[in-house]
Amino acid sequence: MLGKVTSFALVGLESTLVSVEVDISRGLPSQTIVGLPDPAVRESSERVRAAIVNSGLIFPRARLTVNLAPADLRKEGPAYDLPMAMGILLATEQVKGDLSKAGLVGELSLDGEVRSVTGILPMAAAAAELGLSTVYVPVANAAEAALVEGLDVIPVASLASLVGHLHGYTPIQPYQAPAVDASAPLYAVDFRDVKGQEHVKRALEVSAAGSHNVLMSGPPGAGKTLLARAVPTILPRMGLEESLAVTKIYSVAGMLPGDTPLIRHRPFRAPHHTVSYAGLVGGGNVPRPGEISLAHRGVLFLDELPEFGTKLLEMLRQPLEDRKLTIARSSGSVTFPASFMLIAAQNPCPCGYYGDPVKECTCTQAMVTRYQKRISGPLLDRIDIHIEVPRVEYERLSDDRLGEPSAAIRARVEGARERQSRRFAGTGLLTNADMGPAEVREYCPLDEAGRALLRAAMQQLQMTARAYHRILKLARTIADLAGSERIQTVHLAEAIQYRPRRQY
Repeated sequence: MLGKVTSFALVGLESTLVSVEVDISRGLPSQTIVGLPDPAVRESSERVRAAIVNSGLIFPRARLTVNLAPADLRKEGPAYDLPMAMGILLATEQVKGDLSKAGLVGELSLDGEVRSVTGILPMAAAAAELGLSTVYVPVANAAEAALVEGLDVIPVASLASLVGHLHGYTPIQPYQAPAVDASAPLYAVDFRDVKGQEHVKRALEVSAAGSHNVLMSGPPGAGKTLLARAVPTILPRMGLEESLAVTKIYSVAGMLPGDTPLIRHRPFRAPHHTVSYAGLVGGGNVPRPGEISLAHRGVLFLDELPEFGTKLLEMLRQPLEDRKLTIARSSGSVTFPASFMLIAAQNPCPCGYYGDPVKECTCTQAMVTRYQKRISGPLLDRIDIHIEVPRVEYERLSDDRLGEPSAAIRARVEGARERQSRRFAGTGLLTNADMGPAEVREYCPLDEAGRALLRAAMQQLQMTARAYHRILKLARTIADLAGSERIQTVHLAEAIQYRPRRQY
C-alpha cells in the first residue's frame, strides 16, 4: 500500500513543497528513508514508531520505505515526523481522509505529542502560494501560521487528536487569529533621557530619516551605547509587510518568541566583538541567518568597532552596498535580506582618551594610528555620518530638565519617510540611502552655489565618487526633514560636515 502527504522544506528564507511517500511491502520488518535526509530525519523512524504505538495505533511489521521528494533537495530537522506518521497510517488504512490539499509539519514526541518546529511562516506562505487550502501545524505554531491569509490552520496537539479529527470523532476547529495589536511598541530607552549631545541626536535623526549608516567616536562613558539603543524609538513603525519579512527571518532562525507570532518592534542587534563569522554573517551546512540578517529593517549596532576582526569588518561591504547577503555553499547559494542601519561606535584610541580635554591619553601616536587604521578606508567610505561624541559636563548631567522625547523626533522622521515614499513610488526604493547613481542624478539636483560648495569640499577632503553620491543622498534626507523640495546650500553644508576629517 502507498500513502502520500505533503510537507515542506526550507531553503534559506523560502520554502518549497516536499512529497512524503510511504510504501509498505512484504519482507522483514525494516524502515528506510530516502531523499537526502539529514541525521535528524533519519532518526525520526524511531520517534514515529513509538508515537504511533503509544497513540493506540498499529505500526506495521513489514518492509517500510519513505521517500522525500524531490530527491535532490536536502531535508533536515524533525519537522517531517508528523507527515511521515500520517503517511504510514494512510498506507495501512488506519486513517482515511483527503489530504491532497493539505500540508503537514511537526515534530513528534514518543507519546505522540506534536512539538513546535522552526520556519512555520515561510512554510505557510508557500502552502498558500502553491494552492494548498489547509495546514496542520503544532499548537505552539498556529498563531504564526495564521499570519498568512487564505489558509485554514489546524492546530494539532497530538497524533491521536489528529486521527480523531480526520475520522470526524473529535473535530479540531481552525485557529482564529486575534486582532493585530496596533498600539505603539514600548521601549526601555527614550531620547528625552539622554543628557546633552544635541548634535549627536540631530545626526541620528538624519540617519533615521534616510536609513543612513553612522559611526560615533568618543571617550568611554560619553553615551554612545545609550544613544544607539535609543535609535529604534525614533524609527517609523513597521508596516505589516515589513513585520512579516522580519518575522520570517526570526522564524527560520528559531528565535521567534512563543508569545509573539508577529514582530512589531524594529530589530536591534548588538553582537559582541568576539562574535564568530557564522554568527555575524550566517552559515552552517544548511545556511541560517546571522546577526546581519536578524537586523533587517532595524539597527545593527557594532560597539568597539576596531575590536572586530578584519575579516568581519570587510565582509560588511556587500550588505552595506547591496542591502542583501549571499552565502555560497557547494550545494548552492542562499541570499538573505540585509537592509539595516549600521550604528557603529569606537574609541579614538586604545585607552579611549585621545583628544579628551579632561583625561590625558596614555597611548603613543603609533598606537593611535595603528588602532584607527583597523577600519579600512573603503568601509569608512560606506558610512554616511561620522560624528564625535564628547564627554558630558556635570552641569548637563545634573540638569533635571528632560530632552526632546523620541515621539516628537519620530514624527519628523515619519514625515521625511512619507516624502521619500511619494518620491520613490513605483521604483522599489524605500529610503534615500537606497538610491543608486541614476536616482541621485534625478532626485538630487544642485544649484550653482551648491555645486561650487561641493566642488570645494571634494577637493579639500579628497573625497571619492562614492562619498560624492553619499553626500548628495544625505543632503536629500536633510532637505526632506526640512520639508524642502530642492536641496539648498544649507542642507548640503550640513551633509558635508558629517564626513570624516581624518584621512585614513
